[in-house]
Amino acid sequence: MSMAMAFSSFPVLPLVVVVSAAAALVCPCAASLAPSCYPRLFIFGDSLTDVGNLGTLNPNIPAMALPYGETFFHRPTGRFSDGRLIVDFVAEALRLPLLPPYLRGRTASDFRQGVNFAVAGATALPQSFFRDMGLDVTIIPPYSLDVQLEWFDQVLHLLGSTEQERKDVMKNSMFLMGEIGGNDYNHPFFQNRSFTTVTKPLVPKVIVKIEHAIKELIGLGAKTIFVPGITPLGCTPRYLAMFQSNNSAEYDAAGCIRWINNFAEHHNRELKRMLRKILHDPTVTIAYADYYEPILEITSNPLKYGFSKDGALVACCGDGGPYNSGTLFSCNATSVLCPDPSKRISWDGLHYTEATYHIVARSMLHGTYTSPSILSKCGC
Repeated sequence: MSMAMAFSSFPVLPLVVVVSAAAALVCPCAASLAPSCYPRLFIFGDSLTDVGNLGTLNPNIPAMALPYGETFFHRPTGRFSDGRLIVDFVAEALRLPLLPPYLRGRTASDFRQGVNFAVAGATALPQSFFRDMGLDVTIIPPYSLDVQLEWFDQVLHLLGSTEQERKDVMKNSMFLMGEIGGNDYNHPFFQNRSFTTVTKPLVPKVIVKIEHAIKELIGLGAKTIFVPGITPLGCTPRYLAMFQSNNSAEYDAAGCIRWINNFAEHHNRELKRMLRKILHDPTVTIAYADYYEPILEITSNPLKYGFSKDGALVACCGDGGPYNSGTLFSCNATSVLCPDPSKRISWDGLHYTEATYHIVARSMLHGTYTSPSILSKCGC
């Protein structure tokens, strides 16, 4: 089934019970945390964060078949990677189970330690916005940030029958708002819309939507929110294949496309500026989580971080070509597959390998590019 077909209808499925996997610690500091300093973790986002919501809606998407999931789970789980995602490593470090996708839960007990609302392909702005722009929305799911917040509200009322109970849930939980926003730009890029007149002007609209979501959580009583920026899009194999140029000046020393990375930096600057302006009392922590810099760092110095030199810009799973990413959805059972995903940064041209996600997660947990770090909030 093509991805267009997979996205063409989005049924409202009955929710089913999920049994979460046991957690394994990934950092020494977390070993002293018993129980977790956060009893719950709530997650919003897109395919960098989705642990199976889209796969529940559409079981025939690529991420529901091997080689997706081959490294850690040894089976597909709906994650767009060979193994675990950033959110999985964060949950493990906090001594929480790997959180279930929202659409596989049913009762309060399923969500007692948190839940993941992220949906692959999801945008910050609503699907209707892109339809009104004239974009083909068959691959833009109708599960934008607003919808994910509606799902969260339903879960919150399951976990707390009174306003005080709900406030207690909010103040003791950690929230990960994203990464979200990357697809708001991906979809116009992939549909060949003008960068100057269509894609770049979306930035303030995306930032405002994320701002409203953060304020909504704070209004409900949230005390700890981490907000990731977008990744260096100009280093991803799909963008490198789409915008190949004979002009060497368009590339940086690592081989990434400068103007696309400049755009990603623009989004992240505006996101950080917005976060600094949000008014909140001293008991609330809103932290920017940098996904851009750690991925750019390992792309620029792959050998230092255990990746192969030729694997920095070439997808592990794809359909050939200089970046092994000739088409948008090119990873499947018949793809050109690298022998060792841990030596590659990109998994399928758009998403990353477990090895890459592990490095980014550690930077969030320990504060290399995230301040305050997640574990510092636990007294580590």
